[in-house]
Amino acid sequence: MSANEAEDYHAEQIAVFKDTAADLVSAFTMNYTGEPIGIARAAKAADMPVVISLTLETDGRLPTGQTLKDAIGEIDAETGAAPAYYMINCAHPTHFADALQTGETAGNSWIQRLRGLRANASARSHAELDQATDLDAGDPAALAQQYADLRRRLRHVTVLGGCCGTDFRHVEMICFACRPAA
Repeated sequence: MSANEAEDYHAEQIAVFKDTAADLVSAFTMNYTGEPIGIARAAKAADMPVVISLTLETDGRLPTGQTLKDAIGEIDAETGAAPAYYMINCAHPTHFADALQTGETAGNSWIQRLRGLRANASARSHAELDQATDLDAGDPAALAQQYADLRRRLRHVTVLGGCCGTDFRHVEMICFACRPAA
């Protein structure tokens, strides 16, 4: 769907949210930039805060091959930086840790726009998960440690959670691994 099609499609839903107690609109598992641009435009027109969550492949890029940095830059450029912040979801930390390392300095505004991580438990690629007969739960302790490592490097990231294959074990370990020091 193009950005214009997405804006038209999502505008009615966002307008309904605007008339409720909803405090923001979230768009998850976005795998190219057209739809999130449209969603962000529709949210901006409705005066609703919006969060865009992008999914990445095992190489730390969107399925289109675009880098996370370029995707955030494009969405911001096309929407007047409408998203309140960005997230990554539906990817394992090992898939995107290197992509984030390139943006860690304070001068990289795109990395500062990233506030949330919702990682898969499995380190399998999306193609492997599509072909799998089971949902690999991964190692909750290892996932929590990877989150903690990312959190130490990226202190501004404050929204943490799970995605495909995570359950209470993963979330509990992530909470303990990422809790502030006493």
